[in-house]
Amino acid sequence: MRSTGRLATAVAGAALLLGSLCQPAVPHSPSPPRERVLVFSKTAGFRHDSIPDGVAALRQLGRTDGFTVDATEDARAFTPSNLRRYDAVVFLSTTGDVLDAPQQRAFEEYIRHGGGYVGVHAAADTEYDWEFYGGLAGAYFHSHPAIQPATVVVEDRAHPATSALARTWPRTDEWYNYRSNPRERAHVLASLDESSYTGGTMDGDHPIAWCQNYRGGRAFYTGGGHTKESFADPAFRRHLAGGILYAVGRIHADCRPETGYRPLFDGTSLDGWRQAGPGSFTLDDDGTLTSSGGMGLLWYAASGFSSYSLKLDWRMSSASGDDNSGVFVGFPPSEDPWSAVHNGYEIQIDATDVPEKTTGSVYGFRSADLAKRDRALNPPGEWNTYEIRVEGERLRVWLNGVKINDFTNTDPARSLRDGHLGLQNHGADDRVSFRDVRIKELPVQGH
Repeated sequence: MRSTGRLATAVAGAALLLGSLCQPAVPHSPSPPRERVLVFSKTAGFRHDSIPDGVAALRQLGRTDGFTVDATEDARAFTPSNLRRYDAVVFLSTTGDVLDAPQQRAFEEYIRHGGGYVGVHAAADTEYDWEFYGGLAGAYFHSHPAIQPATVVVEDRAHPATSALARTWPRTDEWYNYRSNPRERAHVLASLDESSYTGGTMDGDHPIAWCQNYRGGRAFYTGGGHTKESFADPAFRRHLAGGILYAVGRIHADCRPETGYRPLFDGTSLDGWRQAGPGSFTLDDDGTLTSSGGMGLLWYAASGFSSYSLKLDWRMSSASGDDNSGVFVGFPPSEDPWSAVHNGYEIQIDATDVPEKTTGSVYGFRSADLAKRDRALNPPGEWNTYEIRVEGERLRVWLNGVKINDFTNTDPARSLRDGHLGLQNHGADDRVSFRDVRIKELPVQGH
């Protein structure tokens, strides 16, 4: 929130006078040089007849989304000097042992120095004796039933690979079973509803797409892509494009493993929530809450919390990033939204104010690490993920998996040890959306 009105002209002038220290966050946007992607589709085992369709689709996605695609089946491309030319490498339904030892070492170094990996379908049926690759892919192929329709359950709707999808995604493909469950090591983006098809063998917890930060690099894997039809499907193509944009580093996402959370708002019901003050939130068919009017607060009245990790996804609508809102923590129950302002803390979302009052700040008290924040922040129109972790009087903030703030409260009137949570609706012109609000309660630290 802001303590006064917008005063847009004055704020803009002040920002110019204050110089680079107070410059607003500059959202990321595609700009030259274009990212470069190597598509690798060598096979030493079963060969998918969809590979040419996949290569063609990835080339077209490159033209649409502004990255350059080179395609090869020649493992001699895996040299240190050549791999340095690429922001990500796509393993497109590779099978068997496709790289020799020097080529493996070159790829390991590439990943350790920040390279990106995208695995498509049979990329999980590749290099079974190479431990590094198995960890990078996330899981190895075990078996599959016949090609058939199934329901994909989208677990993360902020990641660019899944942000355009509904909560469930019916599609037809060859559905892999894996030798292990990657959930404890990787961040699961989507899973299969094993009751929706026959032949699933993962006991009801069946990840099918995931991402992770792996030994210095970024990794994304999707189990889809067996059929030629997959690469003509607009939804699957956007899924692939989002995975690539994450892997090349253009769009940021929280790819840390996520377990033990329960929903406070799952996109269907606002049970337990109450609106304080003017304004409101609209609940859209896709499970998104969008602010309107204000200044008010949608707060979780069902219970307070004392030690927890709160995660939620948020998105600004204005192209300038000048959409004011925030997430409040640690305030007592009240029908007055100003009680949260005076007795709790706000984690700001607006990207255009001074450092201690802009995205990732503990509003009015502590600026985010601006360099880390600016690198992690996605542009208006793209989803971002906050983790707000409260343990005792310590409050930490992660933006898209990057820690950007670490604040300790010393004011007894604002104690974080027991309080409520809220989402701010700030003003008539502010449009900020939220979804997938979830919490994981942590052990309470001693007083």
